[in-house]
Amino acid sequence: MTRAALLVLADGRFPAGGHAHSGGAEAAVKAGRITGAASLEDFCRGRLHTAGLVSASLAAAGALGIDPVALDTAADARTPSPALRVAARRLGRQLMRAARATWPSAELDALARAFPKGAHQPVVLGLAARAAGLGPEDAAHCSVYECVSGPASATVRLLSLDPFDATAVLARLAPELDRVAQQAVDAARRVLDDGVEALPAASAPLLEISAEVHAAWAVRLFAS
Repeated sequence: MTRAALLVLADGRFPAGGHAHSGGAEAAVKAGRITGAASLEDFCRGRLHTAGLVSASLAAAGALGIDPVALDTAADARTPSPALRVAARRLGRQLMRAARATWPSAELDALARAFPKGAHQPVVLGLAARAAGLGPEDAAHCSVYECVSGPASATVRLLSLDPFDATAVLARLAPELDRVAQQAVDAARRVLDDGVEALPAASAPLLEISAEVHAAWAVRLFAS
């Protein structure tokens, strides 16, 4: 394992397409639920403990070598919003392109053949981490960081929020990121004995509803 590979995978400049998605922040800004650093922190915390936990568990399970087709089915079942399923698969397809070019892998090739239109992004992330020689803890940390860094970066553009304030939000959330990542890894290890039903199914109904509303906008800055 090389920890430097984790830095490459988690780097915002890695061409995985995340810059085009706000993680629900654009809809939250328009609805007045994010107005500054304090409300951004609340939004990110809620996202972390719901959608973030689910995504990190899927990524950790993928890094452990759990059947990615079963994981993709589990991801679909935990994503009620059709708009979010489309976004997750679009991100998965882009991440797959970047990962296969960076860390060639028979497992990534097989998943790309099974899902030519894209598997769920957390599932691809888990296999990408595995191809890079990383473990489930690394995959989970990468996933939870993406979960909050996306909305933070988007809010800088949407609200002209001071980037220092947005980064401070991420720093304050760091201990919670560690805890959620560990919860995700623990859940992923249970899948080895109990199947994908052991994965968490934490829900964030407002994120799902907002995603459907956002997808219907005629003009939007972000894809999701």
